[in-house]
Amino acid sequence: MKSARQAHIRHLKEVPSWTSFLNNAGFCLRLLCATCLFLACAPNNPEEIKALTNKDELPTLSFVEFEGIATDSGTLKYRLVTPEILQFDNVESPFIDFPKGLHYYTYNKDEEIESQIKCNYAKYYQELELWVLQNDVEIINAEGSVVNSEHIFWNTKEKRIYSDEFVKITTQDDLITGYGFETDEDIKTFTILKVSGEFGFEE
Repeated sequence: MKSARQAHIRHLKEVPSWTSFLNNAGFCLRLLCATCLFLACAPNNPEEIKALTNKDELPTLSFVEFEGIATDSGTLKYRLVTPEILQFDNVESPFIDFPKGLHYYTYNKDEEIESQIKCNYAKYYQELELWVLQNDVEIINAEGSVVNSEHIFWNTKEKRIYSDEFVKITTQDDLITGYGFETDEDIKTFTILKVSGEFGFEE
């Protein structure tokens, strides 16, 4: 296992990725195998190694205090901040784990924050190109509308964000609650499958 105490990666434009988990329009940020050159190796904990009898249960790569950005023609486009990343390649369905959550930002042409996604836990299945976001998930779009739920899926292959669970959507004019919702990667319009409450804000 390769591990790291700290990784602050400032510019990842046009370089080979160590995984394809950020290869779509919403997550084009690239993480590199080469970044390991910047990382300080940390010794394995013998007790933890002993507890894991199957080596496949150990992460292939790990990063802590990770911050990465991606640019387009010198303009900041995306930023990802997370306390920890664990990559598991030696399993039946390879995945990347964010056990302490993540905070993802997109930026407009003026390099102002356009949208955000944050949660307290996330997992990305590489072959399925599917994100699973859990525990206090919050999505904020360019108009300032906010989506809150405990469990949201992001299918990057279909460019679709959705949930089957309880969701709360707050816009400038309304507060809408319900079960199940769907939106595209632009996060501009929302569809709630079963509305349970709708409240208008008084001007």
